[in-house]
Amino acid sequence: MRSRPVATVAVLAALAMLLTACQFFPNSSGSRSTATRTNETVAADLRPFYEQTLTWSAPSGGIDTTNVTVPLDWSHPTGATIKIAIARHSAGSGKLGSLLINPGGPGGSGYDFVEQYVNDVVTPAVLKKYDIIGFDPRGVNHSTPRITCYTDPKQEDKLLYGTYASAYGTPGWVDELTAVEKDWAAACLKNTGPLLGHIDAASNARDMDVIRAVLGDTKMHYLGYSYGTYLGTMYAELFPHNVGRMVLDGPIDPTVSDLNSLATQMAGFDSALKSYMASCLATAGCPFTGTVAEGLAQVRAVLDGIDARHLVASDGRKLDSATVGTGISYTLYSQSSWPSLTKMFQDLAAGDANSTFVNADGYNGRNADGTYRDNESDVYAAVTCAEGNLGTDGVPLLQGLARIDAAAPILGKYFAEDDYAVLDAACSNWPEPVAKLPTSFAATGAPPIMVVATTNDPATPYAGGVSLSKQLSSGVLVTHKGEGHTIYAQGDPCIDSTVDAYLISGTVPKADPMCS
Repeated sequence: MRSRPVATVAVLAALAMLLTACQFFPNSSGSRSTATRTNETVAADLRPFYEQTLTWSAPSGGIDTTNVTVPLDWSHPTGATIKIAIARHSAGSGKLGSLLINPGGPGGSGYDFVEQYVNDVVTPAVLKKYDIIGFDPRGVNHSTPRITCYTDPKQEDKLLYGTYASAYGTPGWVDELTAVEKDWAAACLKNTGPLLGHIDAASNARDMDVIRAVLGDTKMHYLGYSYGTYLGTMYAELFPHNVGRMVLDGPIDPTVSDLNSLATQMAGFDSALKSYMASCLATAGCPFTGTVAEGLAQVRAVLDGIDARHLVASDGRKLDSATVGTGISYTLYSQSSWPSLTKMFQDLAAGDANSTFVNADGYNGRNADGTYRDNESDVYAAVTCAEGNLGTDGVPLLQGLARIDAAAPILGKYFAEDDYAVLDAACSNWPEPVAKLPTSFAATGAPPIMVVATTNDPATPYAGGVSLSKQLSSGVLVTHKGEGHTIYAQGDPCIDSTVDAYLISGTVPKADPMCS
């Protein structure tokens, strides 16, 4: 599961409470209000969306699908519309309602998540009690229109894997990178159109409320992973009285600036790499020697020296340090991927770049034939620019890179070369204004919201979960002491039983169970 490497929600401007309410809530229109089929009062110009009738496909493999129509621009609901794709696994009789799910990203396809993996998304007990609903946020994959930047996979390859004439970390490299990202941003505007200005989390949260209503649910039951926790948090802030049972697993702190969040996250990847190293050194065939600290220093030496080796994969792609950083990071999301990281290091020692590209391709969603499975990479960068402050925070790119290197002195700089640096250059040249979003997230009036955080989660570090649980007026922290990014429905009996009791019965633990 891909996770967005920055918390996306440090925004440029705070709104007054009155303005926030007027801009975001569905009964904000000046037109006459009317009641919906769920006995809610909404503005008359929003009623066509809340009252629409869905046309479902014939079930296939237990899954049926449909599209939900929503406004392109929620501030002008009588204008153009877009369609949000959803996939449903029905629970049958005795269900508690719908459980809306988002797997993260931004750019992750909830539609595919449910259609392809519904038996792994939740536990069997929850699968019996809820209709499981996966949705593709606006612009993502099956929703229409899609965010589209480059249309040729070869252009995407050049964007994600291209090398530079200037060395990383130099002003010349910044100039080259900026030119590349300007071209990409222009392609996004040309090929996506007006949607590009309406892809922020608040717009998605309003879409989610329509989905809830047209499914016939008076309350939003929700399970969000990684960036999906931000969508859930945004929904809770904008619609606190519509919240039912909400689980946020792998949570993002919505109040930390992008650069600070990224630096913290890179430190999380370094921490995960340290755990990997301890395991590797205790295993036969580990390509590193000595103490954990010595092994980590050897990893940094590999990264520091990779560009000078000029390794080339069997498909002709040139390997550079940024791609190695991406490949390493991809394997740190789950402890089950550690053996593939060992093989990658073994192959690099032998001059073989292929397994590194396999891992980097997994992160970037690239198929073995050179095509891309979806548009997640484009959505990830576009949404970052649309709702964050990278490129507008006043921190020059090279200074930001140095801050990340200081926070995560093994892996940080190299992962950031293909992440933070790319995003900063892209967002500095983004053609649309940054969205105006809430800056506090108490979700006052919401019932208990469960925040599930893992102590050595590399992608969304534990501190962010602790912070979010305190920001939410009804936040309930559930800790998993262990490795990996997200944990529910992955076989930990303590976590699964705690979350299931909450989703099925509304039971909230009296204290953090500190699962391990």
